[in-house]
Amino acid sequence: MSAEAARTHVPGIEHEHPDVTGGWLRPAVFGAMDGLVSNVALIAGMAGGTRHLGDSSAVVLAGIAGLVGGAFSMATGEYVSVASQSEAAQREIARERVEILRNPAGETAELAETYVAKGLDPRLAGEVARQIHRDVENAVSVHVREELGVDLHDLASPRLAAVSSFAAFAVGASIPLLPYLLGATAVLPAALLTVVALFVCGVVVSQVTVRPWWYGGTRQALMGAGAATVTYTVGALVGAAVTG
Repeated sequence: MSAEAARTHVPGIEHEHPDVTGGWLRPAVFGAMDGLVSNVALIAGMAGGTRHLGDSSAVVLAGIAGLVGGAFSMATGEYVSVASQSEAAQREIARERVEILRNPAGETAELAETYVAKGLDPRLAGEVARQIHRDVENAVSVHVREELGVDLHDLASPRLAAVSSFAAFAVGASIPLLPYLLGATAVLPAALLTVVALFVCGVVVSQVTVRPWWYGGTRQALMGAGAATVTYTVGALVGAAVTG
């Protein structure tokens, strides 16, 4: 390759970034983890409290109730949370649009100062800001991204967040319940299956974080095991006190 070609050659982009800001990732991950941990804890607590009865029907009923109630609770909470966040962002976007229309010169200067602070030459920053402000909607988009950290065209969807959270929680909560539905009468199979599922979830989540896979998996597994142990112990103590 000649010297001129080397100077003008631009290497291609050979990687893609995962979506870490979309409206589905956080509620889906949180929903699955919460479903696993909360339902195994509920099932363990019920199993501990009713272990002397020799009947797992109450444990199954509690597990189903925990699955259904938790899934709807997660979906409702995510919808309201994301909708409120989106509405707050839309309010600020509307205010920014009004300011740009009311005081274009001042907003242009403000944007230029932003680029100067990022390292651009003042003259270049001023020219960039002026060109951006040729179109009002483009100016609004750039201002809200620079000032609010919000992408005007990529606001999180409340419906997507709610559906993702509902489905993920339901799937997670069904795992500790599955051994009982298949005939198990003790909590140990449910606890072991949940710990394995939490480890796998932690490994999957670690793929989009800086943590090694074994750290993410072990952390989630230990949290789930701790929750199940504590609630089983509390359930056993309460059950013994009530029936004693």
